[in-house]
Amino acid sequence: MTTGRGTTPGTGPATGARPTAPPAPRPARARPADRRAPGRAAPWVRLPGAGPRPADGGSTTAHDLTVRHRLLLALSALLALSLFVSYQGVHGDANPLRTSTAPAVLSLDTALYALGQAERDAGAPAPTSDFQKQISVAAQSLSAAAADDDVGGPAGRQALQTIAGLITVYAVKVQKSQLQPDGSLMREAYRSYATSILTEKGTGIQDRLKALQRQQRAAVHRQTSFGPLLWLAWSVTLLLALALWAALLETQFFLRRRFRRRYNRQLLAALVLSAAGVATAVLFTVWTQRGMADTRRLLDSPLPGRLIPVAGRDTASYLAHTGFRASAAVWILIGGVLLMALAETGLRRHIDDYRFRPR
Repeated sequence: MTTGRGTTPGTGPATGARPTAPPAPRPARARPADRRAPGRAAPWVRLPGAGPRPADGGSTTAHDLTVRHRLLLALSALLALSLFVSYQGVHGDANPLRTSTAPAVLSLDTALYALGQAERDAGAPAPTSDFQKQISVAAQSLSAAAADDDVGGPAGRQALQTIAGLITVYAVKVQKSQLQPDGSLMREAYRSYATSILTEKGTGIQDRLKALQRQQRAAVHRQTSFGPLLWLAWSVTLLLALALWAALLETQFFLRRRFRRRYNRQLLAALVLSAAGVATAVLFTVWTQRGMADTRRLLDSPLPGRLIPVAGRDTASYLAHTGFRASAAVWILIGGVLLMALAETGLRRHIDDYRFRPR
């Protein structure tokens, strides 16, 4: 039998046979609910430490849960640390200002005013009780200032001891001058020597006290200043808070979409706890900083004698409750631990379900 051109014996189709139709294409498989279309991964799924993403078309739920779990833990820890540092940057100086720096400024003002009054009474022809009273007030004010170890450091304490000794010498010379006959040379000599001890430029009692005053007022400005570093710290804190709240809400929507769970109580509790904690810390900080600013304005210049007691009461009012607010800093760290615990318990069950799911 002769074969046709271009055919192989035994392999060509039979004469008159109909060609077979090509197989019908397979219907496309439906995409499972827990599979993500390739090339549409969220930005945070590429966080370091999250492990490789599944191949295109594979289940991404376990990977997405792990990423969100680690992101929430990291943001909670960073927010707690940043909020603690920012909070302490303001409240850490409020209590020393209330208990130490501001009272020291008022004590030095009182000593200066009392010495000015004593100098006025020193010209009396005989010793008076008013002079002794003013000297006692000045000495007690210096003792109150010296009780604070932060007044100028060791040099400041040494200066206060020197001033206290000079006040004693000044009082003795004034008393000796008042015991001399009126108009005598000895009276004038003692009086002139006492005045020079008090008013000598640079080395006199008044100039020494004013130098300490300037140091203490500089300390008040440092403690009450809300400088660029604090602005930066609080800006970072608020940005971290916004990032954590966005991540909590996104994770809640993810769980609702993927697992048909309407609410995750732990994540909602973390959202409420973080918002309440940040709002309380900001409110306490505003109150404390306002009181510190009012104190700085009050103590910014020397006060007349009659206004010193009023200034002391006003300062105590401005800085009231700062100790309580400063002690609240420890609750920021406790709140950070609670946030991490809520994020852990909110996602752990779903992570474990996918970790031990049979293939």
